[in-house]
Amino acid sequence: MNTIIQKYGGTSVATKESRKQVVAKIVEKHNENYNVVVVVSAIGRKGNPYSTDSLIDLINKNFISSRELDMILSCGEIISAVVLANALSEEGYKSIVYTGYQAGIKTTKNFGKAEIIKIEPDKINNSLNKGYIVIVAGFQGATEDGEITTLGRGGSDITAIALGKALNSKLVEIYSDVDGIMTADPNIVPDARSLESMGYSEVYQLAEDGAKVIHPKAVELAQKYNIPIKIKNTFSNKQGTTIESTETLILNGKKDFKNEKIITAITYKKGRVQVIIRIDEESDDTEKLMEQLTFHNISIDLINFFIDKKVFTINEEDLNIVEKILVKGDYNYELIKNCCKLSAIGYKMQGVPGVMGRIVKSLSRENIRILQTSDSHSTIWCLIKEKDTNKALTALHKEFKLYE
Repeated sequence: MNTIIQKYGGTSVATKESRKQVVAKIVEKHNENYNVVVVVSAIGRKGNPYSTDSLIDLINKNFISSRELDMILSCGEIISAVVLANALSEEGYKSIVYTGYQAGIKTTKNFGKAEIIKIEPDKINNSLNKGYIVIVAGFQGATEDGEITTLGRGGSDITAIALGKALNSKLVEIYSDVDGIMTADPNIVPDARSLESMGYSEVYQLAEDGAKVIHPKAVELAQKYNIPIKIKNTFSNKQGTTIESTETLILNGKKDFKNEKIITAITYKKGRVQVIIRIDEESDDTEKLMEQLTFHNISIDLINFFIDKKVFTINEEDLNIVEKILVKGDYNYELIKNCCKLSAIGYKMQGVPGVMGRIVKSLSRENIRILQTSDSHSTIWCLIKEKDTNKALTALHKEFKLYE
């Protein structure tokens, strides 16, 4: 019997009515003779009593260890799993709930950002063989010596893909409150549409650059083990977005290379700060600066190094630490705050001339100043001011006709 993994986000399990729709989708697969393993996130979002943010609000993070913080954070998914099991039981279906630890998920001891080392799925397989629907609390695991750990925000996606590999699942379905992966944020661009299919690399870049539809590490894991993913809406019957290798999608006729658009989707990440450091060629100590940033675990982005200046961006959450480093090192620096990294993504853009020109032209028409650019074989990034984000997304969406 084939095994299918279904992961449900916080909004999907937030209310009794929404859980009924979750139950219907689980039962549909169960009745089609699939072994069904369900991974759940904590109930709801900030404001809901058992959401991850609400659990954090119960304690003072300045007076709790990372070990104990992981213990309270893991409770949200456990509550969600038991509540969903109860909803299945009310409909006459037997299920069993496992914490990450009980499900055999072994991790490193890096509390808050643990990595999965291995999964020992014996308990899950035994329960599936007995006809149970298995519900696993996402976002968590435990070390070899039983210490509870969490995988970082959005970690339930990672749980789902990792279980897909461990259980040889042919498909992982990720359910949320959107119809699939969109060409742009529909809250900003009203004519954004959902995409039928995308390659792993495109989705990874979207997720890494701000789209919150799936965790980038989950996509990375799926690509490594060639596990197909389906992004679907809990509250509709639309087909959603299929994620596989680009080659597989083309081979199976799910992508038409000749007619595919150069840009597939556009996303954005606010809260960026541009750092400009003027350099005296005779006393260039960039290496020392990089060592300091690494020591303080500061991630930098959009890196442009020239003879007379070094330019890069940081997360605004790291600004205080970075500025202390710059002041202490007596650097001649300038900070441009309230920036947004705009990302135009498409596997077809490699080798196609004029894409950057079209981006620059469409933004210029809207009087949007481009502070910095960078590109790879499948992505073009532009740094702009946050206040121009909505206007820029709309302009690029129109320029590349992503609404069609």
